[in-house]
Amino acid sequence: MKIEVLHSKGNEMEFVLKDATVAFANAIRRMGMSQVPVFAIDSVTFYENNSAVFDEYIANRLGLIPLTSEGAHKADEEVLLSLGAEGPKMVHSKELKSSTPKVKCVYDNIPIIKLGEDRGIRLEAKAKIGRGTEHAKFQAGIISYGYESNGKKNFKFMVESFGQVSPKTMLLKAAEGLKEKCDELNSQLKDV
Repeated sequence: MKIEVLHSKGNEMEFVLKDATVAFANAIRRMGMSQVPVFAIDSVTFYENNSAVFDEYIANRLGLIPLTSEGAHKADEEVLLSLGAEGPKMVHSKELKSSTPKVKCVYDNIPIIKLGEDRGIRLEAKAKIGRGTEHAKFQAGIISYGYESNGKKNFKFMVESFGQVSPKTMLLKAAEGLKEKCDELNSQLKDV
């Protein structure tokens, strides 16, 4: 098995996986989309919200904002983010203040809510590490592949990260996750 990187820039990567099976290619794809740990806002406490938008709707939007997740983090680590704004204005993701510089919004220009005259919002959010199998907000990106038309067992992959981690990190974590699952199966089979 061999990998040939065709393109890698920013949040995108293309590569060819040579001499592999369909099952292995699909396992890498699935692990990369569902087993890469990333931060996402999981709970929100509202102290003030006199806007026209329900708390639940705003909390859902906050959960889908990508947060930086590169580096080593503990599985039970939580990060606090706070937001306070008064209208009239459009509130963007750059106004979310994190308790640590390691975890912050990947993109500053994501609209959260439009506040009218004499409207305000104050909230505190907790972000935790999760995986795509738990909820879509914990998905690190998209991975797709297609067969190369040369008749060989080669697969052309396209990896696009949402920005929390790099495409390379997505693939490394996918490979680590696949290895862990195989090791677990191997140790259980030895006990049979």
